[in-house]
This record gives sequence, C-alpha cells and structure tokens, in this order.
Amino acid sequence: MSGLTSVPIASIPLQRFESVLDRQTYGAVLEHARWARELFAGRALWNVNSTARGGGVAEMVQSLLAYARGQGVDARWEVIAGDPAFFVVTKRLHNHLHGNAGDGGRLDGAAREVYEETTRANAEALAERMASDDAVLLHDPQTAGMIPVLKQLGVPVVWRCHVGLDRPHELTAGAWDFLRGYVRQADAYVFSRPQYVWDELDRDRTVLIPPSIDAFSAKNQDLAEDTVHAILDVAGLQEDGAARTEASFTRIDGSPGRVERRAEIDEGRPLRSTDPVVLQVSRWDRLKDPLGVLTGFVRHVLPHTDAHLVYAGPSVEAVADDPEGRQVLDEARELFAGLPAAARERVHLVSLPMTDLEENAAMVNALQRRADVVVQKSIAEGFGLTVAEAMWKSRPVVASRIGGIQDQIEHPRSGLLVDDPADLAAYGRAVTDLVRDAPRAVGIGGEARRRVADQYLGTRSLVQYTELFARLLPGR
Repeated sequence: MSGLTSVPIASIPLQRFESVLDRQTYGAVLEHARWARELFAGRALWNVNSTARGGGVAEMVQSLLAYARGQGVDARWEVIAGDPAFFVVTKRLHNHLHGNAGDGGRLDGAAREVYEETTRANAEALAERMASDDAVLLHDPQTAGMIPVLKQLGVPVVWRCHVGLDRPHELTAGAWDFLRGYVRQADAYVFSRPQYVWDELDRDRTVLIPPSIDAFSAKNQDLAEDTVHAILDVAGLQEDGAARTEASFTRIDGSPGRVERRAEIDEGRPLRSTDPVVLQVSRWDRLKDPLGVLTGFVRHVLPHTDAHLVYAGPSVEAVADDPEGRQVLDEARELFAGLPAAARERVHLVSLPMTDLEENAAMVNALQRRADVVVQKSIAEGFGLTVAEAMWKSRPVVASRIGGIQDQIEHPRSGLLVDDPADLAAYGRAVTDLVRDAPRAVGIGGEARRRVADQYLGTRSLVQYTELFARLLPGR
C-alpha cells in the first residue's frame, strides 16, 4: 500500500463572487476571509478524503480549498491509500449508511481489522507531516478511523459526514456502531442535515453545513450556446458536424482549457442538436438507480414524447474507491442491449473520460445546459449536488424526495419531487409534463437558479467553516 497522495490546489480570489452576490453578502464574505487569514496565520488546514477523482465531495473540496488558499489560508489536501479489501469495507459502510445491503457482507471483526490497519497507517503518515498547531478536516467514513491517532497530537480534528438517511434502520445503526467509537473522539462533527446526525453524539460538538457548488468551476461556469454544442460535438456526445467555435472553457486557475477527448457511449444512434434531452449525471452506483432511470424513461416517457435519455457517469476505471462501478455499468449496458431497436435509438449511456478532471467537468456542464429536463432519480442521497448544479443552470429538475434533494427543491416552484423513488410511473409523468410544457419548464428553471444563489454557493460554506474553526483554534 502506497502512502498518502498530496493533491495540488489552485489559489482563487474571492473577488470573483462580487458579480453573483448582493452587496451585503459579498461584504460579509470578505470580512470572514480577513478573519480566516488571521486565524490560520502560521497554521495549515489539512483536508483528507479517499479520492480526488469523481463524485461531488472531491469536486467540492477542490473548489473550497482553492478559495481558502485565495484568501491566504494554507489549505492542504491529502488522499488516503488503501488496498481493494479496504475499499470493499468502506463501500459497505457507505451502502449501510444509506440503508442499502450492498455486497451483503458484514461489518464484523474481520472488517474492522482491515479498516483499522489502513486508517491507522494513513493517520501515522499524516501525523509525520503536521505541525503542533495545525488543524484537520476529515471527510466521510473512509477517514473516521484516523481520528484516534491524530487526536494524540493535540490538534483540532473535525470529521465531516457527507452521507446520511432520513429514516435510519438496522443497517444504518450497524454502520454507526462500527464508526461511532472513532467519530466521538473528534472535536466537532459536521453533517449536511439535522436528520443525519447520529444518536449518542454530543450535540454541542455537532455543526450543520449544507454542501455547496462553485459557480465559476468548469462544471458550473457560464457557457455560450455555441460553446455548449462545440464541446458536445468534440466529445462525441452530439452529432452536429463541424463545430462553429472552440470547445473551450476556463480552468479553476484562470487558464484556458479545451475539450479534446471523446466519451465512451452505448447508443442506437448519435444525439442530434434538435433532439429534446432528459439527462441524469451520476456515478455508476445502484443508489443512483440507473436501471430505474432507464426503465422508467422507456416505459413512461418515450411513448409520450420525442425526448432522448442521456445517462452520464464517470469512466469506471478512474474511480478507485467504488469497486461496484464496473458491475453497475455492465448491468445498465445489458438492459440497454435488450431494448427494442426503436428504444435504443432514444437512449444514450455515456462514460465520461476522467484523465483531465476539468475537461470532464466541462462536458458535464455542456450536457446539463443542453438538457431540457434534468433528473436525479436516486434511491438514496446524502445531499445530491448534481441537483444544485442543474438548478444553477436554470434547468428544471425532477428528483426523488429524499435526503438533501428535498432541501434544495421547493416543490413545485423550483423543481418537481417524486415521493417514492420506486414509482416509475410518477417519475415518468413528471418528466413528460415538463418536456411537453416548455413555458412551465422555463419558469421552474428560473426559480431554481435563484434558489441556489441564495442558499448553495461555496461562499456560504467558507463562512460556516471559518466560524467552526474559530471555536476550536486557540485565539490570536
């Protein structure tokens, strides 16, 4: 097993938010930036998670740390190392926290031995790099086992849980029992929603910080319509012929980027620029329900509209901490292959290249802006930032009424919520209604963008984390 991997972080000034925030909010953000510079002067803030590639957590960490650096904080990012056996256990924990049996394996003594051996080794490697007045922010179940070792250094340790379930049951309780002994040793625990806070945790140490998006990242920055079509054309996601402009975007450090790689696609025919599009962007994960998305579309949307379904996920080879990804993608491909030829012409299973993460993000951006309706028909979600991403682009969203999705969408004003994720007919009706009623879809999209601007931009998270660490670090 190799050691920790340091992830490069850009440095981005907060001043770019002046164009999207009102004057009072912008002023408060700059004041907190000054406070953070004073608080962390001479200190490093170490962030640790299990992957820098794929998934909303990695993307959010990348942006927030870049803005922290831009305001003068020595923010650092480390990715833990682990063998396949470790990631099988942590995927099991992830599934159980969502109330899903996953691979059917147990969180027993053998699983704990694998887990503790790996987390202890990573914690000891991090401890060698840290100074006595630094601080640590650990992310998700993969890192909780590091807490006991790091606490021996006497540094503030915060554990951030990005997953949860509205109505916990036996599987969830078992995962809590597995992790609670580590987590309770942290100085603070951060959850996305009050419903996700575990039993028997100290409420005085508990902080609620919803996830957020970066309005200026490659995934969310404004793109001209011609650029959207150029990116889709170059990536093989749409057949338009010669692009009229460059497939370009701006990287997180301000430098120019260009989409050059092609996606891997299973489809009956290429998507055309005139085809209405229903889109879900998700990892190849059963909790995202790609088979339900596909089946519900074919049964309940396809017969009533001329829309096409695009399900886009990351290349499974690039997501090291999700050993089930290949299997789920294969299941989706098998379902696709069994469809009638006419249905296959209206379905597109897309695996996006991950060699260049910002190029990947630009492809997602273009797909979301191209979509007429975005769906997130997950079975379980910690928060579901793909919803906020689509809402920021003024897309109407149809999503399951679960987890943090129901915090983001005010049904039916800024999106449509389906009460039961297993109700394919209800999902299909909601999508069909929006595809067939363009004025309503546009109105919902406009309300969606306003909702994200008020509640889910990264500046709000930066303010909340500054306030948290101000409580934990010795005063200056």
